[in-house]
Amino acid sequence: MQLRTLAWLTAATLGVLTCLHAFQREFREFPGERPLPLPPDAREPAEFVFGQLMYPSYGGGGGFFRGGGGGRDWRQGGQNQGWGNDYPAAPRHLMVALRRLTSMQVRSVEQPVNLEDGDDVYNWPFLYAARTTRIDLTEDMTNRLRDYLDRGGFLVTDDMWGAGEHQAVFDLVEKLYPERELVELGDADQVMHTLFDLEGRYQILGQWGRSSRQPLDGVSYDPHWRGVFDEKGRMVIAVWLNNDTGDSWEWADDPSYPEAWSALGFRIVINHIAYAITH
Repeated sequence: MQLRTLAWLTAATLGVLTCLHAFQREFREFPGERPLPLPPDAREPAEFVFGQLMYPSYGGGGGFFRGGGGGRDWRQGGQNQGWGNDYPAAPRHLMVALRRLTSMQVRSVEQPVNLEDGDDVYNWPFLYAARTTRIDLTEDMTNRLRDYLDRGGFLVTDDMWGAGEHQAVFDLVEKLYPERELVELGDADQVMHTLFDLEGRYQILGQWGRSSRQPLDGVSYDPHWRGVFDEKGRMVIAVWLNNDTGDSWEWADDPSYPEAWSALGFRIVINHIAYAITH
């Protein structure tokens, strides 16, 4: 960790986030892939809340959660291979890490955010979209997401493997910003140094990767961190390709999951959160 302390993170977020408490939609919880008991302070307000983007997927309706049962519309819980992937264990474990590694006042639970809920999305400055292999926003949702990003919001997409799975996010970026490029992020980019210095990054495999490495195609071993920047040079979208970063948070409490993957996974997302709330 660099010598500059995390106090500036708290100062930077206070003015922006504290005034949102009165306008934010109340916490809500949906059936998840790996359910966890609600923390006792789940409903306490905080300076930072992790937004989990809810979204429809093409190729079918409800879908199933492992260990859950029953098809569900994405508005009622999503699909195991959609926005509910790794939810809610991944974001809740991440909130524990954020509390330990930063001085931000962090809510202990995530906030599922539906772009159809009027202006609610504008209350959550950071959005994470899990397993975005089939993300399929309507035109209205796309327009609202673009406006959210143009007003200072930030989006991370994660857990896509191989060219076939990458395409849905590439298509979304094209719809959002047809004139902008999805560029590779290098060691010198600001987001790699907002808190931790992240040279020498390596691929983050999921819980499934502990015993085997079977790529979906020839490029699935090659990890990429990419971004979309606005006209002022601010990154507004981060795309994590061929990495299962969500699993690195979800399974951080499992002694059999490699610590090296969780260590990098936490640092990557904390750097992006720090970037999002200070740029």
